[in-house]
This record gives sequence, structure tokens and C-alpha cells, in this order.
Amino acid sequence: MTVKVALRTLLERSVKKMGNGMNPVVKASALEMVERAYNEGITVQISAGYRSLEEQANLFGQGRVYSYKGKNYSNLAKPIVTKAKPGQSYHNYGLAIDFFIVSDDGRRAIWTVNSKWQRAAAIGKGLGFRWGGDWSSFKDYPHLEMTGGLSYTQLQAGKEPRLTFKLEKREMQKTGKGDNHIISIQKTLNGRYEANIECDGFYGPKTRRALIIGLQTELNKQFNKKLVVDGKWGPKTKNATVTIKKGASCKITWILQAALYMKGFNPGTLDGEFGEKTEAALSKYQKASRISADKLAGKVTWNELFA
Repeated sequence: MTVKVALRTLLERSVKKMGNGMNPVVKASALEMVERAYNEGITVQISAGYRSLEEQANLFGQGRVYSYKGKNYSNLAKPIVTKAKPGQSYHNYGLAIDFFIVSDDGRRAIWTVNSKWQRAAAIGKGLGFRWGGDWSSFKDYPHLEMTGGLSYTQLQAGKEPRLTFKLEKREMQKTGKGDNHIISIQKTLNGRYEANIECDGFYGPKTRRALIIGLQTELNKQFNKKLVVDGKWGPKTKNATVTIKKGASCKITWILQAALYMKGFNPGTLDGEFGEKTEAALSKYQKASRISADKLAGKVTWNELFA
């Protein structure tokens, strides 16, 4: 008798394949798609998520003569698999995923675009994704993306999409789909800074505003910056930020850890201690954001996190 693969196994594999750098709404929506499909008897797994610019260059170089930033990425022995150069794929911004169907026991990938595949895509579309299988010029059946209407040019310029996890509020409360770590962050923000935000486990504008309120409050307390605590990110708050690095132990470090987690870069335990895991998460975030990966949380990094 064949034992059906566990949902937890599919989710864990999918999280690993998506990697760091995923937009938290896209990541949560992808996992919701896997779970909903599983509940309908369809075993789906995410095969790809965030892809660095160098990884995109390597993929684009398959079947072509191609160099990027002075490095050769040509691989004529393999077939062409993408038309997207570095920066021209929504994977590069954590806004896209690829998926496939697996056998019921979870051991074999099934790449046939059948009724199960189309149903999984329909579930994804219901959660806000656009499906590559609907494209007219080039069918990309494994591909799902959630762009917020932004072009590559806008994303390259640093603009961030405004995405919302598409679950009705009642269903969110009933199923408890929110991220437990984000719920903990929201509770801490309410307790420390009287943020009065809903602890729903999703990163939205109100939680972002509460984090900025926390940062402004701590800058005033610890460094006498005399900022207006309004939760708005403007030039005064940006210029008032301080640089923290490994070894720092304070509530501003906790805010950094929380902000990194919201961006999809896990700093480990959110304890206000700037240790190795926080430093590693910060460095990965800086590289993904294409800012100086100096492992220091200074003005540029704070602005990237909150602007």
C-alpha cells in the first residue's frame, strides 16, 4: 500500500526551494496554494522562488553566449530555458514561484500539464497569482507571479509592490494562517509601543508603521533624537537612524531583526542580540537589495527596509 506524502513534507520542501528573499505575501500565498491543493487530493510542490541576479545570469546563459558583470555564463551544452536577463524576472524580486505536481507518495515529479496541474494553477490564481499558462506568446506552465502591477523598471528603481494576502478576515481567523513569528512581533509592538495593531500574522502597512514607531521611539530614548513619533518614514527619521553592527544589544536590534524577518530573511531568535545569524540575514538582505553588503545596519539599510 502506497503511503501518501505528508502535507508538512510538501510545505517544508517548498519553503526550502523558495529560499530567502521572498516577499512574505507571495511566500504565504504559495504555501496556502500547496495546502489547498492537498486538501483537494492534489500533491503540489514549489520548485523555485527567489533567484539572485547571478543565478538569473547563469540560467539565461544556457544555450547562449552570455556574460554579466564581466563574468562568462555561457553554457551551449544546455538548451535555452528563459528569455529573462538578470533583473528581468520577477523571481529576482521574490515575487514569483514555479510549481509542479508530485506523485501521491511524494517521490516522483510529474510535469504533465493535466487537470490536476490546471486546478493547482486555478487555486493560485484565486489567491492573487498570475499564471504563466495564460500567456499568449510564451506558455510558462510552472510559473506563478504576484507583481502588484509593477514593471521590472519600477522594481529596479526600488519601488515595492503593495500586496495583500487574499484570505477573507473570517477565514484567516478560523484557519489561523498567519505566521506565528509575525504574531509575536505584533504583540511585542502592541506591548512596547501601544501600536494597537491586529495580531493576524501578516505584514501589512499597519505593522510596518508600528515598526517605524518603535524605531522612532528608541532613537528618541537612546539617542535623544527628538523625532515626532508618527510612524511615517521621512527624511528626518532616515537621517536620525544610527548604525548598529554585530555585538549590539538593544531594542533597535530587535526592530532590525523584526524588519528582516518581515522581508523574508530569518535572523534567528528575535532577542535584540546582534549575533551571527542576524549578521548573516542582514548580509543576505543587503545583497538581494543590491546595496553595500557591509553587514552594518546604517542609513541605507534602514531606508531600504522602510522607505
